Amino acid sequence: MLHALALGGRIGHRRHPQTGKIVAVDCFTREGFVLADCTTGVFRRLKRRRLIASQGGQPYRISRDGLAAVRPQLDQR
Repeated sequence: MLHALALGGRIGHRRHPQTGKIVAVDCFTREGFVLADCTTGVFRRLKRRRLIASQGGQPYRISRDGLAAVRPQLDQR
Protein backbone atom coordinates (compact mmCIF):
# COMPACT_ATOMS: atom_id res chain seq x y z
CA MET A 1 0.00 0.00 0.00
CA LEU A 2 2.87 2.38 0.72
CA HIS A 3 4.17 1.88 -2.81
CA ALA A 4 0.85 3.04 -4.26
CA LEU A 5 0.94 6.09 -1.98
CA ALA A 6 4.54 6.84 -2.92
CA LEU A 7 3.51 6.92 -6.57
CA GLY A 8 0.88 9.58 -5.92
CA GLY A 9 -1.98 7.70 -4.30
CA ARG A 10 -4.20 8.86 -1.46
CA ILE A 11 -6.35 7.42 1.32
CA GLY A 12 -9.89 8.74 1.57
CA HIS A 13 -11.64 8.29 4.90
CA ARG A 14 -15.14 8.49 6.35
CA ARG A 15 -15.84 9.53 9.93
CA HIS A 16 -18.64 8.55 12.27
CA PRO A 17 -21.04 11.53 12.44
CA GLN A 18 -21.38 11.51 16.23
CA THR A 19 -17.98 10.41 17.51
CA GLY A 20 -15.77 11.74 14.72
CA LYS A 21 -13.69 8.54 14.62
CA ILE A 22 -12.56 7.11 11.30
CA VAL A 23 -14.79 4.13 10.46
CA ALA A 24 -13.93 3.39 6.81
CA VAL A 25 -10.98 4.00 4.50
CA ASP A 26 -10.44 3.66 0.75
CA CYS A 27 -6.99 3.70 -0.83
CA PHE A 28 -6.88 5.19 -4.34
CA THR A 29 -3.97 4.92 -6.77
CA ARG A 30 -2.81 7.82 -8.90
CA GLU A 31 -4.95 6.48 -11.76
CA GLY A 32 -8.08 6.35 -9.58
CA PHE A 33 -8.26 2.59 -8.94
CA VAL A 34 -9.21 1.33 -5.47
CA LEU A 35 -6.84 -1.04 -3.65
CA ALA A 36 -8.63 -4.01 -2.10
CA ASP A 37 -6.11 -4.61 0.73
CA CYS A 38 -6.69 -1.23 2.38
CA THR A 39 -8.37 -1.86 5.73
CA THR A 40 -8.84 0.26 8.82
CA GLY A 41 -6.31 -1.93 10.67
CA VAL A 42 -3.62 -1.27 8.08
CA PHE A 43 -4.57 2.43 8.07
CA ARG A 44 -4.20 2.67 11.86
CA ARG A 45 -0.84 0.90 11.75
CA LEU A 46 0.51 3.30 9.11
CA LYS A 47 -0.83 6.31 10.99
CA ARG A 48 0.61 5.11 14.31
CA ARG A 49 4.05 4.73 12.71
CA ARG A 50 3.65 8.20 11.13
CA LEU A 51 4.12 6.86 7.61
CA ILE A 52 1.00 8.70 6.40
CA ALA A 53 -0.34 12.14 7.30
CA SER A 54 -3.24 14.45 6.52
CA GLN A 55 -3.01 18.22 6.35
CA GLY A 56 -6.00 20.51 6.66
CA GLY A 57 -8.65 17.80 6.40
CA GLN A 58 -7.34 16.58 3.05
CA PRO A 59 -6.99 12.86 2.19
CA TYR A 60 -4.11 11.03 3.83
CA ARG A 61 -0.89 10.89 1.81
CA ILE A 62 2.53 9.42 2.39
CA SER A 63 4.83 11.40 4.72
CA ARG A 64 8.60 11.92 4.50
CA ASP A 65 9.11 9.08 6.97
CA GLY A 66 6.92 6.89 4.78
CA LEU A 67 8.96 7.73 1.68
CA ALA A 68 12.13 6.77 3.54
CA ALA A 69 10.56 3.46 4.63
CA VAL A 70 9.56 2.37 1.11
CA ARG A 71 12.01 0.09 -0.63
CA PRO A 72 12.22 0.36 -4.42
CA GLN A 73 10.63 -2.41 -6.41
CA LEU A 74 11.66 -3.54 -9.88
CA ASP A 75 8.68 -1.94 -11.61
CA GLN A 76 9.18 1.39 -9.81
CA ARG A 77 12.85 2.14 -10.46
